[in-house]
Amino acid sequence: MLAPITHVLGARPNFVKAAPVIRALAALGHRQRVVHTGQHYDERLSEVFFVQLGLPAPDVNLGVGSAGGSHAQQTAAAMTGLEQDFIEHPPGLVVVYGDVNSSVAAALVAAKLQIPIAHVEAGLRSFDNTMPEEINRRLTDQMSDLMFATSPEAIGYLANEGRPVSAVHLVGNPMIDTLMANLDRFDTAAVRAGLDLPERYVVATLHRPSNVDDPAVAAGLVKALHEIAGVIDVVIPVHPRGRAVLEAAGLSAHPAVHACPPLGYLEFMGLVRGAAAVATDSGGVQEETTLLRVPCLTVRPNTERPITITSGSNRLITSAELASAVLKACDDGPYTGELPPLWDGHAGVRIGRIITDWLASDG
Repeated sequence: MLAPITHVLGARPNFVKAAPVIRALAALGHRQRVVHTGQHYDERLSEVFFVQLGLPAPDVNLGVGSAGGSHAQQTAAAMTGLEQDFIEHPPGLVVVYGDVNSSVAAALVAAKLQIPIAHVEAGLRSFDNTMPEEINRRLTDQMSDLMFATSPEAIGYLANEGRPVSAVHLVGNPMIDTLMANLDRFDTAAVRAGLDLPERYVVATLHRPSNVDDPAVAAGLVKALHEIAGVIDVVIPVHPRGRAVLEAAGLSAHPAVHACPPLGYLEFMGLVRGAAAVATDSGGVQEETTLLRVPCLTVRPNTERPITITSGSNRLITSAELASAVLKACDDGPYTGELPPLWDGHAGVRIGRIITDWLASDG
């Protein structure tokens, strides 16, 4: 019997990207294992996604989120657990997703055990090495045997880094697959009612260290959110890593700012779908708003998803521009441009076929 394909998942974006890939490989008859590192250990950031996305229950949960601490501690904990799992259950291929610590940890362990690696969402670059995710992306791609790109510019970046053209495949975006497959399940009215929101509102998500670790920076963002809330209600699902600093800055002091706990996938996308605009520092949200045609303002100096900028669905802004940019986007209305190539809901199927052919040819 062939060794299983092992998917390593650690955080919300991984689950959303993995669901269509796991489904496609299952339809092709592959034996698969799912290893959840537990990087996100809040139930609303992990377990609920497995249920809502129809993912198989993880074969093991390493619980590395409970290790807390630094990136090094989290990555080391994931590597230790993954090494033991890969030795006990040798994979024929390890599939990693995106740019979280769990992904680079899995790639490092697999490379040292001489297990082939496939990287879904390869070649994304912000060219900002102050972002831990940028380091994770570059290292993971250097170790990968198969690289699945979600947008054309990624192919050029990988070629510039010396990765073989034959190993790189433009497949589209599996996160978009999941979004399109669940459109009918996004109940904006129900989410609005549950959060006591009016018909028009803005969604904000802020969690990156550059925005929420420094109290002065966080205070500036909170001030901007209050300014927006003076015109249109703002709802912000508060990520655990930024909660204390944002609340200390007075996030909930404005009556039209609705701070809530993290939401499940269906609830969050229902919220985004009905928004007049979204302000974020998340990578995936930039893509999801593009498909949903909701104006996106990204509070960062750069993005690893430049195709959302060139397509016109997303704009990079500073914290000083946040209030004016969001209010203008609300007035301008929905994004009406073209969607990026191959964002058609079939990326998972393409990935499944390529992996099947690659394994059949012994890599």
